[in-house]
Amino acid sequence: MLRTLLLLLALTAPALAGGASSASSAIRAKDGAAAAAKFDDAVRVNIRPELRDQLAPIVAAIRHAENGAAGREYGVLGAGVRRDMKRKGDTYRPQAGWCAATVQKTYDRWKKAGSPGDFITFLGKRYCPVGAENDPNGLNRHWIRNVRHWTAKVRKS
Repeated sequence: MLRTLLLLLALTAPALAGGASSASSAIRAKDGAAAAAKFDDAVRVNIRPELRDQLAPIVAAIRHAENGAAGREYGVLGAGVRRDMKRKGDTYRPQAGWCAATVQKTYDRWKKAGSPGDFITFLGKRYCPVGAENDPNGLNRHWIRNVRHWTAKVRKS
């Protein structure tokens, strides 16, 4: 009984602070408490502590912009994430983890390149490039604008 109560508290209480907390709340509102706990874990594991308030809202914004069904929640389509989803029997946590890791690594590349332009544009060119083979309808052209919109919305919540 006590163990169940502690688990419920862990799943319903925000585990991250600041911008990361608003990101967690946005995921909780969209996908529920269990998904928010998986999101929090993905952020903790893949984004350095000093950048969580800045980058976690972008990861949450990507979830909203991608709006994918199971196995595509964050729009990560590579073979590595497919292996993780199969091995773990879960789609949400691997998707959130690969997304968070990509955001962190791309942020590092952006800083190393001298922070050219805004970060979300830099990220979009890698995460969701216009003209990609897997985008026959050209929807990727909306990704940067959508992620900017959702990032601002997540940060305000």
